[in-house]
Amino acid sequence: MTLIGNAYGKFAAYIDAMTQSRHNAALQQSGLQEPGQGTSMAIGEFGGAPAVPGGEGGALLSTPLYWFYEMSHAALNPSRAMADATRLFFKNPVNPLSFTTYGKTIAAACELFERSTRRYGKPEWRISSTLVGGERVPVNITQAWERPFCRVLHFERVFQHPPKRPQPKLLIVAPMSGHYATLLRGTVEAFLPNHDVYITEWTDARMVPTSEGPFDLDDYIDYVISILHALGGDTHVVAVCQPSVPVLAAAALMEADQDPYAPTSMTLMGGPIDTRVNPTAVNDLAQKRGIDWFRTHVITKVPFPNPGFMRDVYPGFLQLNGFVSMNLDRHIEAHKQLFLNLVKGDGDSALKHKDFYDEYLAVMDLAAEFYLQTVDTVFVKHALPKGQMKHRGRPVDPSRIRHTALLTVEGEFDDISGVGQTEAAHRLCVNIPESRKAHWLQQGVGHYGVFNGSRFRSEIAPRISDFILSMSETRFSSAAGARKRYAGNGAALHSV
Repeated sequence: MTLIGNAYGKFAAYIDAMTQSRHNAALQQSGLQEPGQGTSMAIGEFGGAPAVPGGEGGALLSTPLYWFYEMSHAALNPSRAMADATRLFFKNPVNPLSFTTYGKTIAAACELFERSTRRYGKPEWRISSTLVGGERVPVNITQAWERPFCRVLHFERVFQHPPKRPQPKLLIVAPMSGHYATLLRGTVEAFLPNHDVYITEWTDARMVPTSEGPFDLDDYIDYVISILHALGGDTHVVAVCQPSVPVLAAAALMEADQDPYAPTSMTLMGGPIDTRVNPTAVNDLAQKRGIDWFRTHVITKVPFPNPGFMRDVYPGFLQLNGFVSMNLDRHIEAHKQLFLNLVKGDGDSALKHKDFYDEYLAVMDLAAEFYLQTVDTVFVKHALPKGQMKHRGRPVDPSRIRHTALLTVEGEFDDISGVGQTEAAHRLCVNIPESRKAHWLQQGVGHYGVFNGSRFRSEIAPRISDFILSMSETRFSSAAGARKRYAGNGAALHSV
C-alpha cells in the first residue's frame, strides 16, 4: 500500500541508487543492493523497484525481462518438486533419519529452497468469526460488487442477537500498490466488532485481458463512486495510504453533484495528499526524475500465457525485488533464523516467519496507466493541492465537500507519507464544518503501524470507530449540536 505509500515510498530512492551501477543479468533480476542500505521493510507500497534492463527503450525493450522471469520459474519447477519430495522424506516419522540433526538439516534446507523459489499466490483472509458485544459470531465473506479490476468483499456477520450499539457501514479502500488487500487483514479484524465492513480487493493486472481496456486513476475514482452507489447511503470510507487521493477526489465530485450517496465520513490514513509538506527523499526524487523516466524504466508487457498477455504493467516482481533489496541483510538474517528454527524444531517461531513472508512475497502487477498517472498527478505535479487535478477533464475541487466528515490519521515515524502530508486535506476541505473535522497523530508508529499492529488496535481503531459513530449521529444536526455531541464521544481527537 499498496504507493502503500506513500505507495511510491522508497521507490524512487532505491531506483536512483540502482541506476548508479550496472549488474549482470542475474543480479538485475534479483535486484541486489549493497548490504546495510535501508532500515525499514516496506510492504504494500510502490517501493523499491530496480530499473529494468533496457529501460531507456521503454516497455518494448524491457518486456524480455518479464519473459525471463517466467521462464526461470518454469525451469525451477523440477528442482522445486524434488526439494519438496526430499523434505517430506526427511520429515517422515517412519524414516529414522528424521529424528537426527542430519535429517532435520536436510529437510530445513529443502524447505528454504522451495519457499525461496515458489510463486506466492493471493493469501487467504482467514477471518471466520469476530467478537461483537462479548459474543462470538461467525463471519461469511461474500462478494458485493465486481468490475474487471476490482471486487468488493462483504464481511457479513451472522447474528443470533443483533447488537444494541449501532453498526455503521464501513468501506475500507485498500491500496492498489502491489500487495493484495489481505495486507489489511488486521485492519478488517479491528473494525469488525463495531462495523458492517466492506473492502476493495484489487485484481492482479496480469490476470485482466487487454480486451477489458486500460485502467487509470480516473477509472479508480469511477470505481469508488460506483461502489458507494452500490452500497447505498450512510456509508463511511476509510482510505488506507494511496487511495486517500482518489477517495478525496470522489467525495469532492459527488458532493459537487449533490449525490445522495456521498460518504457520510472519510478517514484518510497515511495518504499523500500533499507531498510538498515535509517531503521525504523519495518525494524529491520523483520530482527530479519526472514521469518519462518512470515510464521508460519500470513498465513492461505481460508475457504469454497470462490472461493479460501484452498489457502494459508495473510488474509485481520488480517491486518485490526492491522490497527485498532495500533490506537485504535483514531478509537474509530472517531466513537464517528460519533455517535454525526448523532444525531445532521451534515450530512457533518458524510459523510466524512463514505467515509474514507468505504475505510479504505475494505481489501483483499494476496497470501501467494507473501507476504512471498516479505518480504524475500526486508526486510530480502535486495536482490536488495546487487545485489542478481533473477527473475526465472536470476539475476536482475539495472545497465543494460540505457534508462528508473528515478524519486524518498519521504516524510519527512515517517515512513513506511524511507527517503533515495527510493533514493537508483539512486545508483543502475548507467548507467542512470544524465540528466534523479531526486529525490524529499517532506517536511511536511508522507507516505500517498507522493501519496495523498493536497501537493501531488499541489507539487508532477505537478513535476512528468513535468518530464514525459520532458523525453518523450528527450528520444532519446543527453545527452547535454536532459539536456538543462530538466533544463528548471520548475519541480524544483534536479538531483542526
